[in-house]
Amino acid sequence: MKLQVAIDRVDMERARELVERIAGEADIIEIGTSLTKEFGVRALEPLTRKATLLGDIKTCDEGKYEFDLGFACGFKYLTVMGSSSMGTLEACAASAAEHDGVMMVDLLECDEARIEKIAVFPDAVYCLHTSVDSGATKDPVAQVRAFKRRFPQIARIAIAGGIKQNQLSALAAEGLDIVIMGSAITKADDIQAACRACKEEMQ
Repeated sequence: MKLQVAIDRVDMERARELVERIAGEADIIEIGTSLTKEFGVRALEPLTRKATLLGDIKTCDEGKYEFDLGFACGFKYLTVMGSSSMGTLEACAASAAEHDGVMMVDLLECDEARIEKIAVFPDAVYCLHTSVDSGATKDPVAQVRAFKRRFPQIARIAIAGGIKQNQLSALAAEGLDIVIMGSAITKADDIQAACRACKEEMQ
């Protein structure tokens, strides 16, 4: 299981500082939607030279353009909303394949019928996502188990939404691809130590 650390709602200087601190500790560093909207992916390109980055661009249309741009700027992972049209999802998947990148499908507010319809991209990571506005994921392990039972055809799963360090061992045992954490690490007194502690918990 990979540890993805999300950086959100900070200025560019702080984002750069956080990437430098976390690089080498986290497997993936997420440049959150707030940063991609405020600064744009081109301005964030220098950060991609420091670590493996995910751009949480939350594409919902113009899939080829947005994914081609994100990958050209050095991002390894990019996000597309599961609520997007199949045309958009297909365009994003094709772009990811062309650029040796990874498409992450954000399942925010997607119901079971929608997930069933879009569960056709074997190389994509499907992210169980509880929104910030809705609060933390109450029982992420149970959520993952239920999802895997319902959608056994989805091999690569990520989870985000208030994940805590003491939940990581049980999540790792579920065979997740990626666990996503944010302020639990980025707001810690010692960010690098928090990263290391989370990685150890995942072993």
